[in-house]
Amino acid sequence: MVRQITDATFNEETNSNVPVVVDFWAPWCGPCKMLGPVIEELASEMGDKVKFAKINVDENPVTANTFRVASIPTLIIVKDGKVVDQSLGFKPKPALAAWIQKHL
Repeated sequence: MVRQITDATFNEETNSNVPVVVDFWAPWCGPCKMLGPVIEELASEMGDKVKFAKINVDENPVTANTFRVASIPTLIIVKDGKVVDQSLGFKPKPALAAWIQKHL
């Protein structure tokens, strides 16, 4: 399951003992629309090993600015409350799965 998070819930949702993949996106972004189903599939396949969350940058500019998100989609991996990696742009499912797997 991919959770929708906001500026108000970001810290609570990413403070986890398992890695959290956060997708910074916007509804008008073509690559974001392509990435959405890939994220959903990975969330289903990876189960409890990793959490997935999405945050709309238009509705939640504070968090986007905090993490200096200049282009979307931007993915970050948060582990123990700290950002451990970042990925910019669309990636196919195998590449994205391998990127996430490095942090498990």
